[in-house]
Amino acid sequence: MKNYFVLGAAVCVAISMVSCKSSESAYKKAYEKAKQQTVTEAPVQQTVVTQPTTVAPVQTVTTTPVTNEKTRSENVTLVSGAGLKAFSVVVGSFSIKANAENLQKTLTNAGYVAQIAMNPQGMFRVIASTFDDLNSAVSSRNTLRAQYPDAWLLRK
Repeated sequence: MKNYFVLGAAVCVAISMVSCKSSESAYKKAYEKAKQQTVTEAPVQQTVVTQPTTVAPVQTVTTTPVTNEKTRSENVTLVSGAGLKAFSVVVGSFSIKANAENLQKTLTNAGYVAQIAMNPQGMFRVIASTFDDLNSAVSSRNTLRAQYPDAWLLRK
C-alpha cells in the first residue's frame, strides 16, 4: 500500500512539472506576428522643404558683473603653487596631503595651474585656478563643474 502511495505521489509531481512548462509555440506566434507587422508597414516618405537662411549680424555681448555669487572666505596658507589671487576655484578638499597632491597633479596634467592651500583646521584645499575678478572665477568654476560638480569659490 505504501508503495502505491509513493508511486501515485511521484506521478502527480511529474504531471504537475510537465504542465508548468512554458509553451514556446505561443512565443513563436507572437514573434511571427510582430515580424509580419513590421514587414507590411510601408515606410513613410517625407518631403523636406528648405528655405534660404539669413545670417544675423554679429552682436557684441558685454558681461555684467556678478554680484550674487556665493563665495567662501577662509584664511588659507599656500602650501604648493605660484600664489593666490582674490578669487580661487576650489575643486577638492582633503585631510591627507598626498590625496591633495594627486589631484593637483591630475589638474596640472589637464593644463591647469593647480595649487594647494591649507586652512586653519588642517584641510588641504586643491585650487584649480585663481583670479583677480569674480566674473572670471565664476566662469572658470562653471566650466570645472562639468568634471568636478562640487567646485566652489574661495575669497581670500
